[in-house]
Amino acid sequence: MAHLIDLKTFTDVRGNLTVIEKVIPFDIKRIFYIYGVDNSVRGGHRHHKTIQAAVCLQGHCIIRNHDGAHIEEFVLDHPGKCLILEPKDWHQMYDFSKNAILMVFASEFYNPDDYIFEPYP
Repeated sequence: MAHLIDLKTFTDVRGNLTVIEKVIPFDIKRIFYIYGVDNSVRGGHRHHKTIQAAVCLQGHCIIRNHDGAHIEEFVLDHPGKCLILEPKDWHQMYDFSKNAILMVFASEFYNPDDYIFEPYP
């Protein structure tokens, strides 16, 4: 089931430093980021194998998740929030602010055969 984790952030008069270390539950094989999104809905899939960790570095977006039993929405509006998406998590990303940058870490290299586009009934 998808869940949020808080990333360790250090703050002082110079600014903020957020660390991603020993909190992602997989070895990272791929990193991508989504930005410049219009009113489109992104995602609309789940995976056979890939686990993902999503962090909105700037701005905000919403990730709607369905794990086959539960539907939940997660607001990513701070770079210290990280959403873990399991392979069974059919997700859609939407309501991107104009300045949003969503970075995603993936446990697997890109493989088109890993995607399942059909939503749960």
